[in-house]
Amino acid sequence: MTNIDQAIRELKEFLVDRISTANSKLSLYGQNETYFEEMPPDAVVFPETTAEVAKIVSICARNKCPVVPWGVGTSLEGHSLAIRGGVTIDMCHMNKVLAVKQEDLLAVVQPGLTRKKLNNELRATGLFFPVDPGADATLGGMAATRASGTTAVRYGTMRENVIAMEVVLADGRTIRTGTQAKKSSAGYDLTKLFIGSEGTLGIITELTLILHGQPEAVAAGVCEFETVDSAVGAVISAIQMGIPMARIELIDQISIRAINAYSKLNYPEKPHLFMEFHGSNLGVKDQSIIMEQIIKEFGGGEFKWSVKPEERNRLWAARHEAYYATKAFFPGKLGMSTDVCVPISELANAITDTQADLERFGVTGAIVGHVGDGNFHTLMFSDRHDSEELERNKMIAHRMAERALAVGGTVTGEHGIGLGKMKYMAQEHGEALPLMVELKRTFDPNNIMNPGKMVNLN
Repeated sequence: MTNIDQAIRELKEFLVDRISTANSKLSLYGQNETYFEEMPPDAVVFPETTAEVAKIVSICARNKCPVVPWGVGTSLEGHSLAIRGGVTIDMCHMNKVLAVKQEDLLAVVQPGLTRKKLNNELRATGLFFPVDPGADATLGGMAATRASGTTAVRYGTMRENVIAMEVVLADGRTIRTGTQAKKSSAGYDLTKLFIGSEGTLGIITELTLILHGQPEAVAAGVCEFETVDSAVGAVISAIQMGIPMARIELIDQISIRAINAYSKLNYPEKPHLFMEFHGSNLGVKDQSIIMEQIIKEFGGGEFKWSVKPEERNRLWAARHEAYYATKAFFPGKLGMSTDVCVPISELANAITDTQADLERFGVTGAIVGHVGDGNFHTLMFSDRHDSEELERNKMIAHRMAERALAVGGTVTGEHGIGLGKMKYMAQEHGEALPLMVELKRTFDPNNIMNPGKMVNLN
């Protein structure tokens, strides 16, 4: 029997001033970046060590009290909402770099550290952590949602860049997964199991990350195209030719219009590709020249590229602000962001079909995409008080998901399942879904770890 009140009483005795039940505080943890209703927890706690996390989870396990981990709350599918109440564990005090092993190209960090703070700490070492989802998310949250982003086409996702973890299980036990060796053939790969588990199997309290050397040269470029088809065609050609793109992003005309207004820029209001190349000075120059030739073949406009850091930073700042720029372009509207990922040969059709749906159903929306790996996002808007508009947005998202599955893709390339996409799990995974349910039941028999997400235990 669930006894949330008893769990909170015990937690107050243990944590004293690092627990809050104030309504104003709880409301902050009940909110999200998208359309879900506010769902506050019954308490929020702020541990400082793995031992404290283990004690918190032990108390909650004893009382069958739900536990929800929290990074900075940037997830877009309701991952961190306490849909059954309980205790939210905010990892913000566990935000340290524990070790940097330069010779091994590794960093050991706590989960509440954000990716930007890690890279600031690494600046003097000549190393960096490449996974860049745009938002300054925590590394624990990024691992829990298997985040990727603009650099995944070259450096991979969190799955490829986390090699070991410390995790607190649902009964309060602490385990370590993986090692600091580059490879292992010993046993099941539990590290990969926890990456993308969205807090439903355990709480990550430490991560060992793969680092990369800062490239000798970096060049960024931008160009416009008349159509999305031609832009995606250029991307496919570049990948087939083996150009080692570090980033290649598609921005549609509505997003460009919003970016121009938000960032005080003057890009033509057409589909654009934003690109980045990493390597030696000669290699980056050669890559840029070949890309320029490909762009011409597909009818693109002038290819403007630069190795100057200030120009590169301005370009990527504009790209990362596309979400907020588009929201600002439609003030007062409720935003809903969704993503799918398809084989790259199907990407142009997937995007143009979505654009056709937006126009056909009169939905205000914008599209951006990590086109190098077949992943794109649609940000749609509705009146906060118009449930019919929101339902149309959900219908567009549903059609995107159905089309992605029909061509061998996935309903989410990086946003994750959370609350919003659980209904597609059986369709995407088939007979593998019951096995996932059994895994959840094995790791969390009382269903206290972020319950109601990913899979259902009835």
